[in-house]
Amino acid sequence: MHVPDGFINAPTSAATGVIAAGAVAVSLRGARRELDERTAPLAGLVAAFIFAVQMLNFPVAAGTSGHLLGGALAAILVGPYTGVLCVSVVLLMQGILFADGGLTALGVNITNMAIVTTVVAYALFRGLVKVLPRTRRSVTAAAFVAALVSVPAAALAFTVMYAIGGTTDVSIGKVATAMVGVHLLIGIGEAVITALTVGAVIAVRPDLVYGARGLTQRLKLRVNGELVDAPEPEPVPAAARTSHRKVWAAGLAASLVLAGFVSFYASANPDGLEKVAADHGIDKKAEDHAVADSPLADYGVEDVDDARLSGGLAGVIGVGVTVVAGTGVFWAVRRRRTDDTSPSETSSTAGTTSTTSTSV
Repeated sequence: MHVPDGFINAPTSAATGVIAAGAVAVSLRGARRELDERTAPLAGLVAAFIFAVQMLNFPVAAGTSGHLLGGALAAILVGPYTGVLCVSVVLLMQGILFADGGLTALGVNITNMAIVTTVVAYALFRGLVKVLPRTRRSVTAAAFVAALVSVPAAALAFTVMYAIGGTTDVSIGKVATAMVGVHLLIGIGEAVITALTVGAVIAVRPDLVYGARGLTQRLKLRVNGELVDAPEPEPVPAAARTSHRKVWAAGLAASLVLAGFVSFYASANPDGLEKVAADHGIDKKAEDHAVADSPLADYGVEDVDDARLSGGLAGVIGVGVTVVAGTGVFWAVRRRRTDDTSPSETSSTAGTTSTTSTSV
């Protein structure tokens, strides 16, 4: 659903750019509360994984393909604010290095693919986990539904933007029907990928899944006819748990394999937006990408004639650049949070603790 330059007029593109910039600024502040020393590198990995899986277009119907958007996956794994940043980093790398998604349309793409998908998915996900049994299977099921709904929601958001600032005169009703219809099918693929990934991480390190935190219920004991909380279980020693470094390494390896090898077998059919744009005349005023002559444009390496090798190298480079950029951003956000904790606040907290201990 990468919108190219020329689909949306300049005023609307500028307005969405302001919205996107504001959302990113808010997310940078919100991500400070979501990130810690374990999840900061995981967030960079999530961005790289989304980049890799977005290269795997899967067939949908009638000569159309789809790919992961990633907002639901990122929000559930690392939190909604961090999720917006993850997808935004991916879109920035794709636009600058691979000429995928217009640069003047970057605000449109961040609004659609990062903000709308993340907000819709996480709101629905949190609502579902509150009413479903508090189990790992419920988290996976809620992730499936949230991801499924987030894709047509983004398609509808694009339709609204096109109704406001589209550059061609088309039937908005027909565009809305076509966009939501095809992206509902794409949403099924999104839901499957999201549920499988969330389920896999929960299976080995549930504590690393942001959306699964706080879901375990305290056991109750009946004492003198009244229910009271059971004592907290002893924490599992760190050595007994799967190291988050192993999870990170496995995720990076999977991303490199997907982008460097499996992507060669992705569907060559146009994705949902491209198909609808061609069928309904939305692409009549599409413009060439500003970096169309990039050595990595269209996910291939310039001067490498072998298509398999060219695409594989481009995918590996993309994963590497995205994980470095993403991890750098999230470590900086994490460090800013640490710096914001002033010595006076620490002393005050220590004093309060000391006083409380003394009174006890």
